[in-house]
Amino acid sequence: MEPSKHIDITPGTCSGRPRVEGTRIRVENVVCWTEQGMLPDDIVASYPQLTPADVHAALAYYYDNQDDIERQMREDAEFIGTFLGSQPE
Repeated sequence: MEPSKHIDITPGTCSGRPRVEGTRIRVENVVCWTEQGMLPDDIVASYPQLTPADVHAALAYYYDNQDDIERQMREDAEFIGTFLGSQPE
């Protein structure tokens, strides 16, 4: 995965996961918010450190790297499940 404008990958920051440049908001966070029904304008209103371009860049990055991002999301869910005593479906 290569970062793009607005998206940064820094080892040691957000576990090296792709994030919006200059923030700790990961691409997968933006994806989850849109899956929950938030529109890009809603996300910007909730997280004013983001611009509309940041949100759209995060979504574009997701679609360009969908398999990797979804794998990372599954890994996160499995990691959390080990502490909660359950496994995600």
